[in-house]
Amino acid sequence: MFARLFGKPKMEPITLEKLSENLERLEKMEKVLQKKAAAELEKATRFSNAKNKRAAMQSLKKKRLYDQQIENNGNSQLQVHDLMIMLEGAKANIETVDALRNGAAALKAMQKAANIDEVEKTLDEVHEQTEKMKQIQEALSTPIGFDDFDEDELEAELEELESAELEQQLLQPAPRFLVVPAGRQPNRPLLQKPTVDEEDELAALQAEMAL
Repeated sequence: MFARLFGKPKMEPITLEKLSENLERLEKMEKVLQKKAAAELEKATRFSNAKNKRAAMQSLKKKRLYDQQIENNGNSQLQVHDLMIMLEGAKANIETVDALRNGAAALKAMQKAANIDEVEKTLDEVHEQTEKMKQIQEALSTPIGFDDFDEDELEAELEELESAELEQQLLQPAPRFLVVPAGRQPNRPLLQKPTVDEEDELAALQAEMAL
């Protein structure tokens, strides 16, 4: 009836703190029961000495009831202890599972952020930017205006210059050397082009040497 009127009572979640409080109450209750049992035993002893058997028996019955409650209290304490140990183990397991779950989620997120496609795409972008920087450096190292000239025209002009220089060298007369007898030093450089008089003198020397 009360359940239909007020509904089912809400079950509060069991926590280690609540179990610890419950265990503390049971321990205090055990001390109280032990005192009451000891008091009833003392009364039974007095009544027995006073030859009041009925009163002594009543005290002993009460003592046994207290002893039974003490035993039940001890069993309850053991159950609370067992439950606390189980909760502590379950809490440790839950924390471990949560840590593993969070670690797996973090690892999954990192792998998603750095999958092979993204890595290859990033490397391609790096290579592309590197090539662009090389092109920029090459462009900056080239003097301004040098690209306006045709390379083929420059090559042709250079060949013309080399041909003209070679032709000029071929047209120059070969140097004539003056043969000087031993002991005579020429007054002019040997490679100087001889004049008309020098040609006559050279012919005369050659004639003398022939003699």
